[in-house]
Amino acid sequence: MNKKQKNNLIRCIIALILVVALSIAFHFIEVPWWIELPTFLIPYFVVGYDVLLRAFKNIRNGQVFDECFLMTIATVGAIATGEYREGVAVMLFYQIGELFQSIAVGKSRKNIADLMDICPEIANVFHEDGTITEEDPDDVEIGSIIVVNPGERVPIDGIIIEGDTSLDTSALTGESVPRAAHPDDEIISGCISLTGMIKIKTTKQFEDSTVSKILEMVENSSMRKAQAENFISKFAKYYTPIVCYSALALFLLPPVVRLILGMPGNWTDWLMRALTFLVISCPCAVVISVPLSFFGGIGCASSRGILVKGSNYLEALADTDTIVFDKTGTLTKGVFEVQEIYTNGDVSRDYLLERAANAESSSNHPIAESILRAYKYEFGNEINYNLIYDAEEIAGHGVSIKFREIPDGVIESVDKENTSGKEAHFKIYAGNIRLMKKMGVTVPEEHDEGTVVYVAESYHSVSSDDEVEPDNNVKYLGCIVIADELKSTSRDAMQGLSKQGIKTIMLTGDSDKAAKLVAEKVGVSQYKSELLPGDKVEEVEKLLDNQKGTDSKRKRLAFVGDGINDAPVLARADIGIAMGAMGSDAAIEAADIVLMDDDPSKIALAMKISRKTLKIVKQNITFAIAVKVLCLLLGALGIANMWIAIFADVGVMVIAVLNATRTLNIRVR
Repeated sequence: MNKKQKNNLIRCIIALILVVALSIAFHFIEVPWWIELPTFLIPYFVVGYDVLLRAFKNIRNGQVFDECFLMTIATVGAIATGEYREGVAVMLFYQIGELFQSIAVGKSRKNIADLMDICPEIANVFHEDGTITEEDPDDVEIGSIIVVNPGERVPIDGIIIEGDTSLDTSALTGESVPRAAHPDDEIISGCISLTGMIKIKTTKQFEDSTVSKILEMVENSSMRKAQAENFISKFAKYYTPIVCYSALALFLLPPVVRLILGMPGNWTDWLMRALTFLVISCPCAVVISVPLSFFGGIGCASSRGILVKGSNYLEALADTDTIVFDKTGTLTKGVFEVQEIYTNGDVSRDYLLERAANAESSSNHPIAESILRAYKYEFGNEINYNLIYDAEEIAGHGVSIKFREIPDGVIESVDKENTSGKEAHFKIYAGNIRLMKKMGVTVPEEHDEGTVVYVAESYHSVSSDDEVEPDNNVKYLGCIVIADELKSTSRDAMQGLSKQGIKTIMLTGDSDKAAKLVAEKVGVSQYKSELLPGDKVEEVEKLLDNQKGTDSKRKRLAFVGDGINDAPVLARADIGIAMGAMGSDAAIEAADIVLMDDDPSKIALAMKISRKTLKIVKQNITFAIAVKVLCLLLGALGIANMWIAIFADVGVMVIAVLNATRTLNIRVR
């Protein structure tokens, strides 16, 4: 407990002791009201002075109808009618309920607070002269070298350039097992270096780093309310004044009617009924427990490496029946490796690989990077970018470049202005089978072992300063087969979703054969292949239209992706789920839920957390409203006294709050 909670607990204990002592004393000793009243006012003000002050300030500010106003009117009214013990008891148990609520909220904030603690206050910047200075992470520029010692958090995203260590990523991913990290590995901020000192070259500014993005998501999550929360807010707004006027009517109308009928008014009796009605009607149980349930659910998800940007997305996830997946980087690791090289005719293996590497040199796609790695491994040198110009990316098809080839022994490097008459020009094409068909290239044999990059070239002869137009005969050189390894949890993810009755669909730009192979291995319900980025949006649009149907409450559709080309689809789907570790910034920004460890099996976990959270919310709403309606009727009929009213208010609130805290530790099998 914090200091404020401890003070409130002490006040409640003192007030309870005083009430019990005074009740026992006055049971044996009869005293006049002018002695009994002041003595009971002591514990009343000890435990309730802050409620009275809040009620007074709210009335002064025009915010009359709230729980402080209800408690003030009810307790002051009870004391005014001589029910001193009941008046103090109402205030005492109300404060005990508030204390329970405060402790529960504090507990639910702990997971979020632990997550917020991932932000280091300093960065150790390494300088060329060997010195190290402590600087604010906001002031560290891209390309700086920072040092992270054992036990320290990584302040900014970057690449390890020196040192080996193991990383504690539990605050980000919920994974307790340390992960090894070595030079050339990417590292994200918020991790803790456990075993060794490492030097990191920063690749982002602090405001764009992973830890900063997480803090922004968490801070903004409370602003996006679920429909249940919005309903409760509107409910409380209209409910409280209605019950206040109803209590006033309960106090005035029956006595007036009785007087008209010639019977005694019994004003005191009806006043107690009205005050009991007010205590029962306090909406604390529902108003507190519903947001607390969602907050606990978000905290539970965050402790498992699932960042939910708002309770509205947690609620929508429970209504999801279709999840659409991207393939590369989502169901697969996105780390491609060259598996096979098939040449055409008299083309050599080295020639084909060199041509493909030059073509892909301007692309940062994982497929391009795998070909460049293979080229570097085979030839041991880097691409000569002086030979390459007019690089063009053909969306959904591949790439093309123009390439200068210098005869052996002429010059080592190329200067664009002084190479006329000494070079041959080629236009190189590298891409999928659609690119070959577009260029009119005949491919003798198509391959289906994995992702296939087909390579072709056209020759430009140059004999003077003027370039001769290329001939129309584009020569097919061969193809390179690249494999992308499946994530170990992808199949588990599909099985977990299938058990929950979720339909799974995979959309990919890859060939139909490669897509079919992955779909069969992971077990998706259906797949669609050879899609351009715009085609994915169209497919999701069709699925959304099909889901509208005639039902008043439409089921939701979620899309899971990681690349920058997935951002439009993530934004268009009902719920966008992005991979946080390998995903692009644009995808993470467009998504509503982020998986910090790129584990697709966490989606099934998130859905279980969502559904159990909604179940607890509905339990609290049903229980609280049912008990209050019953007790309100009993109170109006004079059957329920002030002690039943205390249970209907404080007892129900405590039960609802305790039930809401179950969302913090949702157990999923």
